[in-house]
Amino acid sequence: MRYPILTLLFLFGLATAFCQIPNNNLTDYTTARQGLVVLSNKQQLLPVSGLDGLRIVLFTYGFEENNELYRTLNTYLPTAEVSWQSTDTEIKYPPSFPNSEAKELSIIAVNQAGLDGAQVGFSPLRGPADRNANELIIWFGGGPEAAALDPSRFHTILYSEENSAWAQSLAAQLLFGAIGCDQRLSKNVSRYFPVGSGVTVEGNNRLGFAPPALLDINTKLLQDSIQRIVADGLQHQAFPGAQVLVAKGGTIVYHEAFGFHTDQEKQPVQKTDLYDLASITKITSALPALIKWYSEGSFELDAPLANYYPAASRSNKADLSFRAMLSHHARLRPWIPYWQATLRGNGKYPWSRARDPERINDYRFRRKTLARDSSDQYSIYLSPELWQHRDYRQKMMKAIMKSPLNETAEYRYSGLLFYLLPEIVEQRSGMPYEDYLSQTFYRPLGAYTLGFNPSRYFPRERIIPTERDSFFRMQLLHGYVHDEGAAMMGGLSANAGLFANAYDLAKIMQLYLNGGTYAGQQFFSASAMDTFTQRHYAAEGNRRGLGFDKPLLEYDAASSSVAEAASDSSFGHSGYTGTFTWADPEHDLLFIFLSNRVYPSRKNRGIYIRNIRPRIHSAIYEALPAQ
Repeated sequence: MRYPILTLLFLFGLATAFCQIPNNNLTDYTTARQGLVVLSNKQQLLPVSGLDGLRIVLFTYGFEENNELYRTLNTYLPTAEVSWQSTDTEIKYPPSFPNSEAKELSIIAVNQAGLDGAQVGFSPLRGPADRNANELIIWFGGGPEAAALDPSRFHTILYSEENSAWAQSLAAQLLFGAIGCDQRLSKNVSRYFPVGSGVTVEGNNRLGFAPPALLDINTKLLQDSIQRIVADGLQHQAFPGAQVLVAKGGTIVYHEAFGFHTDQEKQPVQKTDLYDLASITKITSALPALIKWYSEGSFELDAPLANYYPAASRSNKADLSFRAMLSHHARLRPWIPYWQATLRGNGKYPWSRARDPERINDYRFRRKTLARDSSDQYSIYLSPELWQHRDYRQKMMKAIMKSPLNETAEYRYSGLLFYLLPEIVEQRSGMPYEDYLSQTFYRPLGAYTLGFNPSRYFPRERIIPTERDSFFRMQLLHGYVHDEGAAMMGGLSANAGLFANAYDLAKIMQLYLNGGTYAGQQFFSASAMDTFTQRHYAAEGNRRGLGFDKPLLEYDAASSSVAEAASDSSFGHSGYTGTFTWADPEHDLLFIFLSNRVYPSRKNRGIYIRNIRPRIHSAIYEALPAQ
């Protein structure tokens, strides 16, 4: 279908309504920031750290539901909200909320305008002098009621002169260290806090939010260009919907959602929705583990595969180096159609309409491959009527080991190594692959939507459907990995399988852009990051880094996936489902585009025909200040 103009306008309006960039008025932002003061930080709670062992409950008084404070807090960590004005005080924990063993941070937020003349002893301020140190209060709006702010009752106190959307957003950013604060009171608030009161809190360079103008970005050019290009994509059915995020200098200056989950136009895309990242998984799953181990000196790029994967010792891949394999320069075949080995005799599975025009599956599979029903042996889910044998994964690994090598060593994109990496990670870490990535990277970053098989943790309405699969599984792929090979690995692969929203993908990309540090925590060294983002076979005509994609050696508008302005130091990756992420250290710039361009069918090539992602990327550079 083609989106009418009114629909497109509605979509742009919708995107603004749910944005953590409340408006693009630099004066509003500046006024709110100047009015934000840290009155007390006795326990050095600010900025909040240790996100992997923390859960947050927000108690609000005088706020509207789904307020800006709550929404911004949720971009950093899943947050439960309880309104003091509600008769229902049950804490409703959000999806992927940390377990009950996590330390709880209680945030009491008071809107002075909502007190309506309440006395000093209203419920949010009652309590003993030895209150929980892991508790803080944020007071919005100057007024006589603020005299109740007693530092003997609260160890951590934030005060904001106003209660604007930007004030709420900045308070949340301050809590997590996205911004620092050295402001002092411009008037007396109470006998405890006279004019000039305030303490300084340093930021930790966590991703924040600000109007583009704060970084001298041409706001109108940025917004108008992106909206025009996305509208073109929607109009030509290149994708049903999308998320677009732009960050500069560690600050998100643009993030909007467009279109709908599917072409049925029933559910608009929200910025919190999750997309199938496809091959972006190659740089956001096992790869950071390799960078970390290389940084620590426990992983060698020129070591042969057999050193870290003993099963390869008797194969033709035993001596292949990780430097060559990660650069797609190791003579590896691009892929293997693992499902073909499941067919028995003249059994038919409808991978092609020519083979089976009616798409009828007679379930004639080889033993220990696929079955119609689940059981102890057939325990890996592929579709409601298609289950994989628990041992078939090892057959896939053996197929990789037996596959022939290409005759010459040259650039040839291959996913084969990335099927082996989960097992390598498990062997070296002594932990399940998924658990290691979550505990080592995703949860410390606060990237709680970044993970595999998201339907285990999130409601279906938050997960974007990927494709109506008429190729293999014959069903709507919704919350389960699109890539067939990754699906046959139980959704746990380094080739594909990760889901996330743009916020959380931005966190790990900003980690890369920062050279291995994020929010005051060092995950690996800058030199290791530099090694992985450099080309190692440029002399042989290979543009790739180690795992990362790079700009073409010689720019060609017809074939480039990035803007011509992208620096030679830039890096990122694209995904088959219509995803894209790119970081540019020279410009301190991050761009993320998420879509399900394969819906309803992978035959849809509109995103390439319309050149959507490179056009948006180019528009972003055009909006940057002249250097």
